[in-house]
Amino acid sequence: MGIFLLNLDAMAMNVALPGIGRALGGGTAGLQWIVNAYTLMFAALLLSAGALSDRIGASRAFGAGVALFTVASAACALAPGLGELIAARLIQGSAAAIMLPSSLALVRQAFPDAAARARAIALWTAGGAVAVAAGPVAGGVLSSSLGWRAIFVVNLPVGIATLAVLTRAERSPRRNTPLDPYGQLTAIVALAALTFGVIDGGENGFGGPVVLGCLGLAAVATAVFIMIEARTAAPMVPPGLFRSRTVTVSVVIGFAVNAAFYGLVFVLSLFFQDVLNLSVMAAGLMFLPMMTVIAGANLASARAAARFGPRMPIAAGQAIFALAMSGLLWMDEGTSRPVIAAMLIPAGLGLGFAVPPLTAILLNGIAADRAGTAAGILNSFRQTGGALAVAVFGALVADRGEFIVGLRVALCVAAVMLVATTAAALMLPPGRSGRDGDVRRDAGR
Repeated sequence: MGIFLLNLDAMAMNVALPGIGRALGGGTAGLQWIVNAYTLMFAALLLSAGALSDRIGASRAFGAGVALFTVASAACALAPGLGELIAARLIQGSAAAIMLPSSLALVRQAFPDAAARARAIALWTAGGAVAVAAGPVAGGVLSSSLGWRAIFVVNLPVGIATLAVLTRAERSPRRNTPLDPYGQLTAIVALAALTFGVIDGGENGFGGPVVLGCLGLAAVATAVFIMIEARTAAPMVPPGLFRSRTVTVSVVIGFAVNAAFYGLVFVLSLFFQDVLNLSVMAAGLMFLPMMTVIAGANLASARAAARFGPRMPIAAGQAIFALAMSGLLWMDEGTSRPVIAAMLIPAGLGLGFAVPPLTAILLNGIAADRAGTAAGILNSFRQTGGALAVAVFGALVADRGEFIVGLRVALCVAAVMLVATTAAALMLPPGRSGRDGDVRRDAGR
């Protein structure tokens, strides 16, 4: 239910972006910040949210995250202007960062057997996939009938119901997992500066002093973050984890997959409404075939991973996704609407097939007491990929006169990333268990 809530909000809001822009102003840069204010805090705080989940107990962390997300959704619905909406989205992203790793840690806690856990993760992912499928249509229906604020109001009953069900879950143990405040601060500065620099560069050019200053600050903050993590006694990103090939390849693949998907959804939401002049309802329906196949692909990938090992569905899913991106290069204003919707189906199939085994292969190789930390790292890289893709792809299509050219460049970038990480997926362990012995040893160093 928690992962359903996060994905429903994200997908419904993307379809409503043009309407929000017309109501509150801000242009393409403002729309990018509505998305990235959420994603930025989600990505940055995931790093320490995993450790927080381990420290206070996954059930307590999850409950706090759901409660904060519900309150922030009400603030989004009541926001009188763009600045207030972006501020509320920052809080939403912070809450989402607490919810996601703690939800995975709860799954790890409830299913100690690897095979049962793989099936549980597939159901966890499918819960999000159902929301991904329903989100664009729900966003279209709510925005067209009740206005864009309704897409945030709908989160309230879902959040309250999730908290009610959580009372029946087993209380999670607390662990003496230290936090890393200085590392967390530098991570936020690095991501915020990089995102601001890319968005402002796309709007005003990359040669200005503000943009160059932000990109320089991002580079310095990243270097300081690496130094802190290497020297602190309790880093939130343990360097030993990345001695494992499985961990390193998994986070790179997660980055690429999310960048391709969220970048695609962002630019197509603008393309459907601003270039093809579709209504918000029609734009939501254009996404429906792609989103619908994701849930089925999630469940099919779990069966394929059980039979062939996780490497095959991860690589196959990415390859299909890359081919889908390449096929979309031929799309323009004159392409039939049903043809465009059909061309998006392979993208949903590839995404849905790749993600569940990617999560399972990482968690299967991590000791239970580091599950929250590992899940936080993987999903932080995934959300960072989404944030940067929205910033970069948004910059590419900012000039409405050259929108199709920018769209094709964005699709090429996504396809190249997916092809590269498909090759990287072949370096993952081929076995069914997904265990990588060096993970457990190195994670404790």
